[in-house]
Amino acid sequence: MEAERLVGVGRRALAQSRGTPDIIAEAWQAQALAQAIGSRLAADGPKELRGEARGLSEIGGRSSGSLDHPAARAGVARAAQLSELAEPRATLTGLGMLLGEVGMALVGVACETDEQGLYWQCMEAIDAADESLDRVHGMLRRLDEQERERQRDVERGRERDGPYGPVPGPAGSAAGQS
Repeated sequence: MEAERLVGVGRRALAQSRGTPDIIAEAWQAQALAQAIGSRLAADGPKELRGEARGLSEIGGRSSGSLDHPAARAGVARAAQLSELAEPRATLTGLGMLLGEVGMALVGVACETDEQGLYWQCMEAIDAADESLDRVHGMLRRLDEQERERQRDVERGRERDGPYGPVPGPAGSAAGQS
């Protein structure tokens, strides 16, 4: 399944979560997806994203085990369906939104629980979601920088053009032909 679509599925599932077990499951799914997207970008993504993408993959791998959930123990992740990552910017933007939503949902769970173990699991998962989100934002900044640089290169090329096309250099100018 395409990465943007998987992110959308995760966001809908989180929005439909009813209760702590569902939220914990979706938090685990989101971290597994972050790991898979990070791995895919590290291997096949734009070169300028590969370092941050490896970091995202490592965070996702470390943190998905911090939540005690049957899906986590069984290793059944939606992320296993990831088959394509067509548009890195759109995927990262959606993943960033998902991770932010997961963090907020986990804050709600942590605030409502009286169980120490669950509270600390939520705190670790919130930290992991935040750290993953930082990596996603870093990759989006790199893509923005790359786009600005590309735009500057295009504009520099236009500066050499006159209103009717390229301006001839000294060899092709009227003064150089005398």
